[in-house]
Amino acid sequence: MNVRTALGVAVGAVGTAVLGNRLLANRADDLENPIVGVERTYRWRGIETAYTVAGDPNDPDMLLCHGIHATASSQEFAPIVEQLAEHYHVIAVDLPGFGRSERPPLVYSAMLYAEFIRDFAADITDTPIVVASSLTGSFAVDAAKESEFEQLVLICPTDETTTERSWLRTLFRTPIVGTTLFNLLASKPSVRYFYARDGYYDASRVDDETVDYAWHSAHQPGARYAPASFAAGTLDPEFDLQTELAALETPTTLVWGRDADLVPLRAGRDLADAADLELVVIDYATLLPHAEHPEKFVEYLTAELLHVGADMDRKE
Repeated sequence: MNVRTALGVAVGAVGTAVLGNRLLANRADDLENPIVGVERTYRWRGIETAYTVAGDPNDPDMLLCHGIHATASSQEFAPIVEQLAEHYHVIAVDLPGFGRSERPPLVYSAMLYAEFIRDFAADITDTPIVVASSLTGSFAVDAAKESEFEQLVLICPTDETTTERSWLRTLFRTPIVGTTLFNLLASKPSVRYFYARDGYYDASRVDDETVDYAWHSAHQPGARYAPASFAAGTLDPEFDLQTELAALETPTTLVWGRDADLVPLRAGRDLADAADLELVVIDYATLLPHAEHPEKFVEYLTAELLHVGADMDRKE
């Protein structure tokens, strides 16, 4: 193949990628709010973030913070919001860079998310119970050190996702190659595979509506920037979660899917033992027990919160 032919092939490939990326972007409509409630916005450091409120404002505040992955959003908590709103004033937020919040081309970091949770909770809630899943659990722990949280509920929390590879973040942020790679990562087959492999114990529970919403979320303007930092391992905090939890004064409960593989139950037991925490284990569940078994999750959560609250009252 001579140079002219090779150049022609390269130009053609780039043109095809650009056209494909543009077609995908055009197919992604505006993202609907997946949660029943009143949607509001909170402007933080110039970023317009979206959150949904449900329940009686006179009830205790409960802040729901979704996990981090390519298609993450507050949709993760859609199955449980209405049930929780019967007893709590529920606030479900889309973190910056995800869901219906703005997604500016920042270099996202663990510190940024910890500071966002701290500031959002201080400005929008009143001494909330904070529920956070996976990597966001470590952000919530960091935020709790300088916040007035009533309690923490961490679902399969982790402080380590992958080896840090800053070059991968740079690659994902490039206009053509990065967009193409991210579109492959966030394709509907890839989304379904992620949920079936790591999110749900029973793959048949992964419905088309969940996959469609995740796909649309991942094809909003700027959708690749925050996941680029996640894929590169640069969202992992610089502290040891076990050590931080052991030193934390905020009452904390861990919730784990018994069959979680990506963040296995043994990690939860290690955290619980080291920090002397309650560990709630939900059977036939992996990383998203609250989405797969909403009734059971709410039942266990409510019972555990009442239990911890009673213990705190006795101490006082």
